[in-house]
Amino acid sequence: MSEIVLPDESYRIMGACFEVYREMGPGFLEAVYQECLEIEFALQGLPARSQMELPLRYKHRLLRKGYTPDSICYDAIVLEIKAVTELTDIFRAQVLNYLKATNMQLGLLVNFNHHPKLQYERIVN
Repeated sequence: MSEIVLPDESYRIMGACFEVYREMGPGFLEAVYQECLEIEFALQGLPARSQMELPLRYKHRLLRKGYTPDSICYDAIVLEIKAVTELTDIFRAQVLNYLKATNMQLGLLVNFNHHPKLQYERIVN
């Protein structure tokens, strides 16, 4: 049986996501949930940086284009939020690419537009 990566930290992040979903429900744009999460993270004292552009490299060369994950929490977890009907493999691949680029271990993919409950996946690098 494998060990759960960053269990306490991911539990707190998901708690904040559940709180936003409880308050707002499905049906809003991703940007609305992003802003709500920023507020909720601050209220809970959860360390997170949102919409921070991070550099990408190719063969040790810095690219002009970086990437911007929705949030980096605890300087260890990539949080990617969606407001879609269903999570797909392209979203999972996006999180995996973010994890590879940052060398972080854990990504949380969260869909706020799912009904009747929040949809989420843990993705381990």
